[in-house]
Amino acid sequence: MKTPKRIQPLVDDGLVDEVISRLMSGKEADIYVVRCGDRVQCAKVYKEAAKRGFKQAVHYQEGRKVRSTRRARAMEKGSKFGRDQQEKVWQTAEVDALRRLADAGVRVPRPYDMLEGVLLMELITDDAGDVAPRLCDVVLTEEQALEDHALMMHYVVLMLCAGLVHGDLSEFNVLVDAYGPVVIDLPQAVDAAANNHAEAFLRRDVNNMTRYYGQYAPSLLGSRYGEEIWALYEAGDLHPDVSLTGIFEDSGEAANVEDVLAEIKAAFEEEQERQERLHDARDPD
Repeated sequence: MKTPKRIQPLVDDGLVDEVISRLMSGKEADIYVVRCGDRVQCAKVYKEAAKRGFKQAVHYQEGRKVRSTRRARAMEKGSKFGRDQQEKVWQTAEVDALRRLADAGVRVPRPYDMLEGVLLMELITDDAGDVAPRLCDVVLTEEQALEDHALMMHYVVLMLCAGLVHGDLSEFNVLVDAYGPVVIDLPQAVDAAANNHAEAFLRRDVNNMTRYYGQYAPSLLGSRYGEEIWALYEAGDLHPDVSLTGIFEDSGEAANVEDVLAEIKAAFEEEQERQERLHDARDPD
């Protein structure tokens, strides 16, 4: 196929030899299958901020550190230079997250290179060598759902132990190969200690996974892994080998009405976005 304009610099630099096909077009990026020497890889072309469909991105960027004080000031002022720097931070955040999570033991695509807003990374494939399906396109048995849900909860724990919360985890951001789930799409990953929304993001991530796997394993519905994981984290008792139960007892303190309403609103917006993604997955054009 014709080389997209954004990938041409990588071809000119010899990083990409051929663009084989466009894999998908999402709200945050366009994904291509490319050949790099004798290896087939994935090229993720990030969309500009004005063209991205990611909602409330500022909440995800809270707490991200920028080493240069000049860059930090420009980003705060919202100047053109500052907006350009914000874009670079958004894009490089995924590379940093992929490396940190791989080191922590989470199955994620291996990142290879980043140039001009294009991330070259491992292409996750099935046994036949075809692109691995997303979780939303896979039919599971009850036994598989229970096993993979437990593994995903383990990955959530490993992420949090590494100081990160995915922030947009759902059946649309997990691939499934012969060895099980692979977590993808991490530009919005948040710093668990520095982001005030980290707990809400983590609980939503967990609830999304539990709701999906619960279609095949109803015994998962009603579990409270998100609350349990965060409580262990806050108490300093979370570690990679922790045994989870999915059971959590509230402290009995009165709930903050504003927090409850905010959670209801967030859940409503999440469901709307999930329906939009489901529609896009069924009708990409």
